Amino acid sequence: MDSRQKVVKNIGVLTSGGDAPGMNAAIRAVVRAGSYYGFRIFGIRRGFHGFLKGEIAELNNRDVSEKLQRGGTFLQTARSESFNTEEGVRKAVQMAKTFELDAVIVIGGDGSFRGARDLSRLGLPVIGIPGTIDNDIQCSGYTIGYDTAMNTAMEAIDKLRDTASSHERCSIIEVMGRHAGYIALNVAISCGAEVVLIPEIPFNIDKDLIKPLFEAKNRGKKHYIVIVAEGVGDTMKLAELIQERTGIDSRATILGHLQRGGSPSTRDRQMASYMAIHAIECLRDGRLNRIVAYKGGKVLDLDIEEALTATKTITREELDRAMILSL
Repeated sequence: MDSRQKVVKNIGVLTSGGDAPGMNAAIRAVVRAGSYYGFRIFGIRRGFHGFLKGEIAELNNRDVSEKLQRGGTFLQTARSESFNTEEGVRKAVQMAKTFELDAVIVIGGDGSFRGARDLSRLGLPVIGIPGTIDNDIQCSGYTIGYDTAMNTAMEAIDKLRDTASSHERCSIIEVMGRHAGYIALNVAISCGAEVVLIPEIPFNIDKDLIKPLFEAKNRGKKHYIVIVAEGVGDTMKLAELIQERTGIDSRATILGHLQRGGSPSTRDRQMASYMAIHAIECLRDGRLNRIVAYKGGKVLDLDIEEALTATKTITREELDRAMILSL
């Protein structure tokens, strides 16, 4: 039977990849919206790894009580090398048959969606919900966890600015974003950084890093903030280079997984809830193998194959705007 004609009654839900604040809100909304529309919802623990192990149990409305405000994911997440093989994907499809799952909702990033697509190609219907703090899902303008991560980074940088000002230092702060500079760019604007370096746009050490710091110093500034996305390179060496070239006392801080944790913001709770309801409505209406996305101010859904070929990036113009504000 073609997966698009399949009657869906039992739905699995899992979180995969890095955890993100708001994932619990999404799981909660999947369970409650699913219950409202007459579906049975089954939680799959530890992502695709737990899927292969059969770590699957039914969830009811009470099981997701008091989860909305919690960071991380109570279903947990784990990497699965086995799932990257055709044999692993087939085993997952067989596990879905064993537990009588008619479809699976996958909450995660691009890698998770590629896994979901592989399931769909073997006849198991899927819906993807974008959950990653990096906001690097190409087909969606927003991902669950992004707003909370930015606010966490902003609060940490504001605190570091206080001590940088007291000691007339340059603080070089690394934020998450191995391949995407969305957190770095927007936090730099929010915190008034003198310099921001992101992986999407090549930079020149003299023109884009050292010169702006000298210019800021010559304007009378006594402390400096440099925001670096983790994909740019070695932040500790950058700090050493800045001190050597400018004579400014420079300290590096890597925020790391601090940005993943914490209670999700209002926006992340709302977006997670709206996206999860939309995912359930896709299954209710027979729109299978879709990715839920936020575009043009609306929550919508795209064909999974189409969604995985979409592209987006940060432009030089956006980066220049951040530099205008640093003057």
